[in-house]
Amino acid sequence: MKSTIKSVKSIAAVILMLSLAFNSYSQTSKFSIAVNSLTTNFNYGHANAELKSYKKNYQGLQAGFSYQAGITPAFSIVPELYFAMKGASLKTNNPLTVNKSTVRTYSLELPVLARFHINRLHINAGPYTAYNLGGRIKTEGSATTPESSAKIHFGNNGTDFKRWDVGFQAGAGYDFKLKRSTLALDVRYGYGLVSISNDVERYNRMLNISLQMSSAAVKAKK
Repeated sequence: MKSTIKSVKSIAAVILMLSLAFNSYSQTSKFSIAVNSLTTNFNYGHANAELKSYKKNYQGLQAGFSYQAGITPAFSIVPELYFAMKGASLKTNNPLTVNKSTVRTYSLELPVLARFHINRLHINAGPYTAYNLGGRIKTEGSATTPESSAKIHFGNNGTDFKRWDVGFQAGAGYDFKLKRSTLALDVRYGYGLVSISNDVERYNRMLNISLQMSSAAVKAKK
């Protein structure tokens, strides 16, 4: 786990250094702000395959900043920083909690993407790291059990969650050129590589369809 996080951080640091080094040659540099809805869920691993039919998507939220550092007219590096609300639900009568339950997490996420431009179309791919700030687990009540809602605890105990998440994002988008800015439609899938809990495997899965408003592109310096 620690070695994986260190490797991703090292890759991100190298990419960021390259983006700064080559930014003076940019023809597509721009700063974007995004606030959008996320569709998220968990993959519970092979040991809990029976939970698949009880899974229900969770509608979360993402808000943050993106900077597209153009290396060439056809290639950019895109570091981003977001606050994200993710989670997942299990329907009633599931083998894990019996009653319907929902896990909600709050995290800071840092994707660093390679972006390829084909006219107004772009294709993204790259790693992300995330730090879980907190969260809650809510379980609905029944005739014999009351409803419960508790904060997530982080640590190494059996029912604790983990602070760090590492994964991969990939997708594509399209830029709509406005008079003084650009409106980008970006569709992206996130694939978590690390289970964020100890007792049950929970790997983050995310579908992100966002609209990003950005400043006008910075032209290359000669």
